[in-house]
Amino acid sequence: MTPPSAQTPPETVPPTLGRASAAAAGLTAVVKTTHHTLGLAGVMAGAKALLKVNQLDGFDCQSCAWPSPDIDRHVFEFCENGAKAVADEATTRHLGGAFFARHSVADLLGRSDYWLNAQGRITEPLVLRPGATHYEPIAWDEAFSLVAQALRSLPTPDAAAFYTSGRTSNEAAFLYQLFARQFGTNNLPDCSNMCHESSGAALSASIGIGKGTVTLDDFERSDLILVIGQNPGTNHPRMLTTLTEAKRRGATVVSINPLPEIGIERFKNPQDFLNPLKALPTLLGNGVRLSDLWLQPRIGGDLALVKGLMKAMLALEDAAPGTVIDHAFVQEHTHGFEALLADLRQTSWDEIVEVSGVSRAEIDDLGARLARSRATICCWAMGLTQQPQAVATIQQLANLQLLRGNIGRPGAGLCPVRGHSNVQGDRTMGIFERMPGWWLDRLDREFGFASPRHHGLDTVDAIRAMHRGDVRVFFGLGGNFLSATPDTEFTAAALRRCELTAQVSTKLNRSHLVTGRTALILPCLGRSERDAQPAGEQFVTVEDSMGIVNSSRGHADPASSNLLSEPRIVARLAAAVLEGRTSVPWAELADDYDRIREHISRVVPGFEDFNARIRRNVFYLPNAPRDSREWRTPTKRANFFTAPIRRHPLQAGEYIMMTIRTHDQFNTTVYGLDDRYRGVFGGRRVVFMHADDLTAAGLMAGQFVDLRNQHGGRDRVAEHFMVAPYRIPRGCVATYFPEANVLVPIDSTAEVSNTPTSKYVVVTVKPSADPQAALQARAAESGH
Repeated sequence: MTPPSAQTPPETVPPTLGRASAAAAGLTAVVKTTHHTLGLAGVMAGAKALLKVNQLDGFDCQSCAWPSPDIDRHVFEFCENGAKAVADEATTRHLGGAFFARHSVADLLGRSDYWLNAQGRITEPLVLRPGATHYEPIAWDEAFSLVAQALRSLPTPDAAAFYTSGRTSNEAAFLYQLFARQFGTNNLPDCSNMCHESSGAALSASIGIGKGTVTLDDFERSDLILVIGQNPGTNHPRMLTTLTEAKRRGATVVSINPLPEIGIERFKNPQDFLNPLKALPTLLGNGVRLSDLWLQPRIGGDLALVKGLMKAMLALEDAAPGTVIDHAFVQEHTHGFEALLADLRQTSWDEIVEVSGVSRAEIDDLGARLARSRATICCWAMGLTQQPQAVATIQQLANLQLLRGNIGRPGAGLCPVRGHSNVQGDRTMGIFERMPGWWLDRLDREFGFASPRHHGLDTVDAIRAMHRGDVRVFFGLGGNFLSATPDTEFTAAALRRCELTAQVSTKLNRSHLVTGRTALILPCLGRSERDAQPAGEQFVTVEDSMGIVNSSRGHADPASSNLLSEPRIVARLAAAVLEGRTSVPWAELADDYDRIREHISRVVPGFEDFNARIRRNVFYLPNAPRDSREWRTPTKRANFFTAPIRRHPLQAGEYIMMTIRTHDQFNTTVYGLDDRYRGVFGGRRVVFMHADDLTAAGLMAGQFVDLRNQHGGRDRVAEHFMVAPYRIPRGCVATYFPEANVLVPIDSTAEVSNTPTSKYVVVTVKPSADPQAALQARAAESGH
């Protein structure tokens, strides 16, 4: 019997296209925030939660990783999407055994992601037993016993994979990797494998650290800020405030993106409505213009563009030697300069312009701005990290900064803008399939065991291993694995071949519906909720996108008395699985998180005296390139890298697709069905195309089409997407994820990092034969 489709179902009502917002945020954001918060959490609970988000005595936002000020935080230190995340967690809607008795797994598979998330907080542990059609409640002890039995039955510890979401706290992540390694495996895939893995790989080789080199203070001193492959208005909205302040001090902001994004064009700061002098001008005005310049490369054209910028700077240096390149910095701190110069000189302008899609005049203009700037910051996100040449592209960006000595200088540096709120901290805590030997040595000394030293599986390789049958147990600490990963039907088949899949979750998602032979849902406390343990109320910590460690303490009553904290879940799991094989006092660590932090302080560099420091204030982790221009690379210098520009000719009828988010979602969580920044309302199955491409293909706006990818000889189809004309380069299309993830091939990954190429997928676009056919088929599958 063919299993039902794992994809999100076609929409019963098509989206409509309307007028897009003229500025990001503004009064509309205030109204949306109020409506969402009051509608889900209620007046008192919602207001209390929002007043605690991102406060020093409150909890860190569940959403993005953009840092908060060290001191003098605003009373409303959140954005619209952060407020949605808070309200989503604080919802008064709850679901447990009675809900799942009414709804079979097949029925739930036919529901939209929006509907699934809107059902509320999961309040008790649940099990889907072999052959069952419905989840049913299960006691915590039995749930842990089921996992322990499955893990102990494996032929090797490497037949298990332990996935981590970026919302997991430092304390939970540290315990989780400790458990996995005591169990005997380094199979620790995480969400970073799918987003900024390329940044970490590129920067580690270039400058000796896999993190950025700037802080918020640098934005106050910068002359020029590049925002590349990033949509801060939707994905990191509080960054807009930082950019606005930089603009007011005279900085130039440049946006480089295949799509025009209103969130980087104009911004109305909602905080201004609290200022009597600013409220009316903000309401009636057009908003602050953020980007002074917008360059529109083709999808995948960024590497060629960055090489073009360096070539333009080199021409200015040749015309006036010593005025552009910081030769003193290059000579003292770098390696590979001559090879880079030779590579730039032999690269033709025709090649740069053709592949990038940006004109020579535009490249020369920005090159001159870079040459004049005394302090430049380069920001980027997944628009760069999810391409085939992602690592090489980011290394070219590092080259650009090294030429001017723009690392380790106030107001300058590299700024990979992370997505989920503790994705960087999880890696710092050891959630990585290839942790260095010296780090594992410290872990072993602290806990008196020998951790495995062979490399484990990242996310893509874990999916492949599950598909082959080599990994038989999947445990997910947070997240929505199925919807976050590529090649949806391939990943679904992989999960279905497991003996057991277990998910630690707060809300219902599609990963609960595509499972192994046995499946568990283990509900945990939300970040905004009080965490009462035997030693008293606990707090956790997170690391933001700039390497700053913050405390996070929930204040709301838990959604249910039957929820466990993430550290407690990991501790009980470890105790059940390892039994006499471990001397770690798991229960005591979960009783008092100070004990976890004591161990962290002796294992993880930069966390010395952890408990005392975090109680005083936030603190910054060491960053050798930023702090002292020390380069922990094999050459002991910052390294220039060369990379070829690759052409990717398309056949007739082919396009390059990139996946993007709507303004009503964060990662895979869908809060609503509108994307007002792009003029899409009431739906998500949309494909954005250039108007001339529509005409050439004989398509019309509003028409339904099917998207197809045939990488590696496998046919992948996403059905019934509505065509929307948009200002996107010709030959390029954009779609929302996770709906279009089915088209992202499991075997199309970035070189070196193995990150899925969700920003570079070759597709064809054909009219749908029957817009109602898919709806009827899915209804038949689910029994509706």
